[in-house]
Amino acid sequence: MVRHVIVWTLKDEYSDEEKSSIKAGIKEGLEGLKDKVPGIVEIKVNTEGLGSSSGDLMLDSLFESREALTNYSSNPFHVKVANGKVRPFVKIRSSFDYEV
Repeated sequence: MVRHVIVWTLKDEYSDEEKSSIKAGIKEGLEGLKDKVPGIVEIKVNTEGLGSSSGDLMLDSLFESREALTNYSSNPFHVKVANGKVRPFVKIRSSFDYEV
């Protein structure tokens, strides 16, 4: 299995209220992929980090295999969420994938 973790920092131009709304949309969109994209074992978006966090929110997901993760990245359901709810609002994206 493969763990896929992403930490995003939202653009500075958004107010705290706007950031809360954006984070809720990202959470809803990505967690909603669980039953739509083959190969996802777990998918969770954490939106309430501690003050010591350097990002605004984090995706923590688990896939059946490397192939499943590769297929996820180009899956039309994922692309729609990424292009509509994530990418327009993000300043920094860091990712880390590893086998478990």
